Amino acid sequence: MKICRSIIDWRAIRGGFAGETLGLVPTMGALHAGHLSLVGRSRQQNAATVVSIFVNPTQFDESADLDRYPKQVELDLIQLQDVGVDVVFLPAFEEMYPDGYRCRVSESDLSLRFCGVQRPGHFDGVLTVVLKLLNIVRPTRAYFGEKDFQQLSLVRRMAQAFFLEVDIVACATVREPDGLAMSSRNQNLDVAQRGLAPSLYQALRECRDAGAAKRRLQKLGFAVDYVEDFEGRRLAAVRLGGTRLIDNVVIDESTS
Repeated sequence: MKICRSIIDWRAIRGGFAGETLGLVPTMGALHAGHLSLVGRSRQQNAATVVSIFVNPTQFDESADLDRYPKQVELDLIQLQDVGVDVVFLPAFEEMYPDGYRCRVSESDLSLRFCGVQRPGHFDGVLTVVLKLLNIVRPTRAYFGEKDFQQLSLVRRMAQAFFLEVDIVACATVREPDGLAMSSRNQNLDVAQRGLAPSLYQALRECRDAGAAKRRLQKLGFAVDYVEDFEGRRLAAVRLGGTRLIDNVVIDESTS
């Protein structure tokens, strides 16, 4: 496994994959089984797989959230080595933002809904860094989890709008045995919060509509940012203490 920290070095490596299919799994590190499932999908479908690790500060609307985001690069690299990743792209902020984030991607519709209401500017940061990674790596396919369905939808729309020659591949949410969607932020939950967190998934699946799910979650002690239906899914974002959790379910799988 090669570790690449600069765009110049990556471009030299990229030449070695000429004519081969290349998969990209963009991450912010603190890897878990959900990330590794994306890697597995990429390895099945491509001749080579690149994983990027970059904690992107431009998508954090609160500095405290950025500070709390778990960072474990050495452990991440061990995991990626074990699952057969070909290259890890590990750039610094200055490498990704030589202009200091003066140029950015903005979307004027979906990015202003759901998570965009509570996190102004969040999706500008997401779309900007994803566009940069797609332009740098030039993958055949890029892999995103369905847990953040709004992000997945926005990335797909951006790829279409800018005529990017990449297939955006959606991968199913990976869950803990109790139903909690795997997330790097789960590490920030204390014992009591971790015991309550699976109730988010349960409420989305079991309640008859979004309003009922929101009321159940509030009664359980969640601070609810939103529960809404969108494109055949029930989307939600909640907070337990200082930790924000998101999830979604296919509405047809919910109890009516």
